[in-house]
This record gives sequence, C-alpha cells and structure tokens, in this order.
Amino acid sequence: MAVDMKGKDVISIHDLSREEVEQVIDTAHILKMKNKLGEIYHPLQGKTLGMIFQKSSTRTRVSFEVGMWQLGGYALFLSANDMQLKRGETIADTARNLSRYLDGIMIRTFDHQDVVDLAQYGSIPVINGLTDLLHPCQVLADLFTISEKKGRLEGIKLAYIGDGNNMAHSLMFGGAKMGMHVVICSPSGFEPDPEVIRLSRLDAAKSGASINVQDDPAEAVKGADIIYTDVWTSMGMEKEYEERLKSFQRYQVNGALLEKAREDVLVMHCLPAHRGEEITDDVIDGTRSIVFDQAENRLHVQKAILALVI
Repeated sequence: MAVDMKGKDVISIHDLSREEVEQVIDTAHILKMKNKLGEIYHPLQGKTLGMIFQKSSTRTRVSFEVGMWQLGGYALFLSANDMQLKRGETIADTARNLSRYLDGIMIRTFDHQDVVDLAQYGSIPVINGLTDLLHPCQVLADLFTISEKKGRLEGIKLAYIGDGNNMAHSLMFGGAKMGMHVVICSPSGFEPDPEVIRLSRLDAAKSGASINVQDDPAEAVKGADIIYTDVWTSMGMEKEYEERLKSFQRYQVNGALLEKAREDVLVMHCLPAHRGEEITDDVIDGTRSIVFDQAENRLHVQKAILALVI
C-alpha cells in the first residue's frame, strides 16, 4: 500500500490527501476485478460495522451491507428509531459505547456535526455515509467511475447542474483534490456553501484544478467531459418542492443541453432520479449515461474504504 489508512475517519474528501484518494481508487479497482473473477477475499473476517441510519437509503445501505459481507465481515443495521442517539444519550456517550462493540461506524444523517462528534469521541473509524453538508463516499465512487471511463481525472471538466447541495460540495472537494475543473451551475439563491467554495479553491491551487460557480447551464457545459446532476429537492426539503420546481426549470439535463458539451460527454447522477425534473428519460437511459455503472461502483469503492480503514 502506498499509504496506511488504518483507523482513519472518512468524513470529508477535503480531509484526505491526494495520495489517500488515489489509494481508495486503486484499491477499488483491485476489489472490483476480484469480484468479477469470483475471488473470495476476506480481509475483514470477524470484523463488525455498525450502520446508523437517520435518513432512509437504497444504495448506501445495500452497498455497505453487501460490501462488508463480501469482505468477510458483518454489517449491523442501526435505525435511528432503535437507538438512544440524541434522545437522552449524548453523541459522545454513544460513540464511546459503540467503540467497545464495533470495529467501524458508518452513519447517514442530517446534521454534519453528528458525524464529526462521533469521530471525535469514538476510538474506531467513522465513515460519513451522507450528511446535509457532504456526501464523500458517493464522490469517491464518482471519481473511480470517471477514471474508469476517461482514463484520467486530471484536466477533466465536470459541470454540475443543479442545487448547490451536499453533492455539489463533495464534487468540489473531490475535483479540487484530483486536479479537475469543476463548474457548479445553480440558480441564484441555491449556490454552494461559501466556506466549501473557499476550502475547495485552496485544494485547487495545489493541484492545478479550478472551481467555478455560475448560473448559466449552457455556458457551464461548454467543453465539459462530464455533466452531473442531482435532485432539485433533497430529503428534508419537501416543503420547498413547488418553489424549487419553479427556480430550477432552466437547469434540466436534457438532449439540448448535451449538444452544447463535448461530443463524447458522459452523464452522471447520484440517484435517486426524479425523471422529468432534473433529467429526462432519454438522457438517463441514453448512450451517454453512466449512471448505473456509477451506482455499481458505490459497492467497490465502499469495500475499498472499509478494507483500508478497518
């Protein structure tokens, strides 16, 4: 291994070195090949991952649970309804208790500070499965997918069209770390967090990447190798649905928008997709879409993370 990541928390890509991101991608490639060849590989025999879910999930739960099993370990599903987390017991006490039982924790929740606190007070690796601020595991899988499809990351232009949300934040951190050119295109009032922009530009200055934020989709996708989108209304924002539907009308990824990008542009979406809103059926099901390859790679990258940190 190029770098030793044993015991490391995975909370934000900004906290990882470029070498650590590369290590995750390289390990994912090896584990994917072993999986396709039917090789049994059990580096986590006898290890247990606690999976805390305060947000519902399809891909995160299935990929982590299956991944842990394929690595020889056991994944324990912990619903927020079944735990005392923040219902009389502090995050600190929960972290100290779980550290006595488990070898790692994956948490999918609303408040980013909950993940930070779990890592601070626990003595085992904590993996951020999603917060309202960041979605690092998804973007590590996205970086792996882009490297598979394009053969490189450095110099790739990725145009993200949509809400300046947790996906936009982690794409900025991931792209900045790996020398990519990331354009976040959001309507006024829905731009990414200014502190995330600032931190990602610090990383970009070291890697030769660029981070830009603008509001014109047609301009944003010019020269793009990748067009990326996400739902306009994330979990917990359902009351804003009608307002957001109006604000994002110009931000649909459709055939007309693809024509303004490179001829070999590829389309990505972290899923679930609200078809007919942020993306059209002909695009997500079309020849330029790598959405379901991207979804599969959640399994391989999360296995890499688990094998590296536990």
